[in-house]
Amino acid sequence: MRDLNYQLKQLCDRNRDGSYATQSDRARILSHIANQLHDLGYRHMNADSLRPKHVEALIGQWKADAVSAGTMKNRMSAMRWWAQKIGKDNIIARNNAAYCIDKRTFVTNISKAKTLDDVHLAKITDAFTAMSLRLQAAFGLRREESIKIVPSWADGGDRLKLKDTWTKGGKYREIAIRTPEQRQVLNEAKRLAANGSLIPASMRYRDQLQRFRTQCDKAGIHGVHGLRHRYAQERYRQLTGWPCSSCGGPRSSHLNVEKKERDLSARLLLSEEMGHGREQITAVYLGR
Repeated sequence: MRDLNYQLKQLCDRNRDGSYATQSDRARILSHIANQLHDLGYRHMNADSLRPKHVEALIGQWKADAVSAGTMKNRMSAMRWWAQKIGKDNIIARNNAAYCIDKRTFVTNISKAKTLDDVHLAKITDAFTAMSLRLQAAFGLRREESIKIVPSWADGGDRLKLKDTWTKGGKYREIAIRTPEQRQVLNEAKRLAANGSLIPASMRYRDQLQRFRTQCDKAGIHGVHGLRHRYAQERYRQLTGWPCSSCGGPRSSHLNVEKKERDLSARLLLSEEMGHGREQITAVYLGR
């Protein structure tokens, strides 16, 4: 392991800021940045060597690689964390606009949905990971929710109950169980987990999260949040009777008064089911 990679790993290990998922993502991003700096010709860096020229070189490379604004913002956040931990906050501008990084685009009317197909799912060798993926696809769950869930507790008959300690923002919510397929997945999850969660009894959440990531990488399953997009789009079609704009359906501005009311009602219900509580965020999944 190169010196910079090792020292950044040590820096992350000593500073456990944020949730485990946040820590893990930060460590992964910084490792990638260290590799990129090496490839850019900065061969003898250590954790204290960060300078404005390194930041500018990285941003230049990201733009040349057509990295998305959202990904660049995440990388900048990790680098600001790095700079803050070594006492060099001022070497990175506080505003991304200083580097001409575009604002993140949330509404694109381009679908980011992904389908969980049997071919890729068959490559998952861990039964708990496979079940978490199936629950994500069936109910639009976030990754953390699908791992921490206790299926026996969550089964509310005609609805799936999500405890506040499993959800983002710590907000309890319920999702209607509408289809035989959803019921079947939940029943199978209950049999697998017995009275526990989809974290094996011998493991902690962070251990199962790491195994989940490793299993998905080996199986070629990437961007699992796309399963949540697929759920939202299918649910919207079921509620309204037409596809959302990101799936080729009409834009909101082209709907008549009656359909606009149905569109809004569907988005409000979806925002609750998916744990957002804000109608505006549904545009990320459905377009506008």
